[in-house]
Parts: sequence; structure tokens; C-alpha cells
Amino acid sequence: MITLAMPKLVTAEEFAMIPECDGARLELVNGEVKELPPSPMPIHGSTQVNAGLALGGFVRPRRLGAAFTETGFLISRNPDTVRMPDVAFVSVDKLPGARPPDWYFPFAPDIAVEVETRLDTPSAARAMMWLDAGSAQVWMLFTESRSATVYRADG
Repeated sequence: MITLAMPKLVTAEEFAMIPECDGARLELVNGEVKELPPSPMPIHGSTQVNAGLALGGFVRPRRLGAAFTETGFLISRNPDTVRMPDVAFVSVDKLPGARPPDWYFPFAPDIAVEVETRLDTPSAARAMMWLDAGSAQVWMLFTESRSATVYRADG
């Protein structure tokens, strides 16, 4: 009889203890640590910061919540999944005491924003993942075509 060794699944708590190394971007997907391709292109960073500034500039003076960049969201347990959108909005009713937690948010953001460059593989699947996890909207920003697609939980 052949016995196959199953890889040990990583929990969100274990994932949080992984040190940052060489600028690698990591996410935890169904208990497995996945390295994301780096986003070295200035257009990605510029689009990300502009989206964050625009979103934050809209929600902050209205006290609607807060905007975040590359922040971890624990969107499922057993096995655990921690994903990081390029930009995220969390409404004020989900912010504990008007201050973000010291750990991953234990839910999906209200709005997840993903920036796609020509080096990325545009993926509606990533948008659907956020919607399935509970996001109300996902904004896919495409730098090459200077366009956006908005996915909404209500269709």
C-alpha cells in the first residue's frame, strides 16, 4: 500500500508569523502559502496609490469608513484563506472602535480593488472570490486599457 504524505496546511496564525523575505508577496489560499508575482511596474503602483487616495478621499470626510492598501483579510477558515487586495474599503460599522485591528480583518472588505497590468493575468475569478467572500463590490482596474470593470454582489 502506498501512503502519500499530505502537505501540512498552514493556519492564518502560522501565516502571520512568516517573515517578509526579499519583497515576496504572499497570500494564504486554502491553507497553502502562495507567492504572488511581484508588481515592479510603476504603472501598477501609481494606479494603486491613486485608487487608494481617491477612495480614501471620498470616504474619510464623510466618515463612511476607511481605505487600506495591501491589507490582509481572513476570508475563510479550515482551511484558512488570507488575501490582500491592492486597495480595500471597510465601512465604519465593521471597524471596531474606529481603529483597524492589529491582525487580519476577519471578513472581506466592502469594496476590493484589484489593479491589473499587462504582466498580470486578468482574472474574473479573483473578483468572484471577493464577492463569494462577502464583498459588495470589486473594482478591477486595467492599466493597459485605462479602463475598469465593476463587479457587484447584487449583479
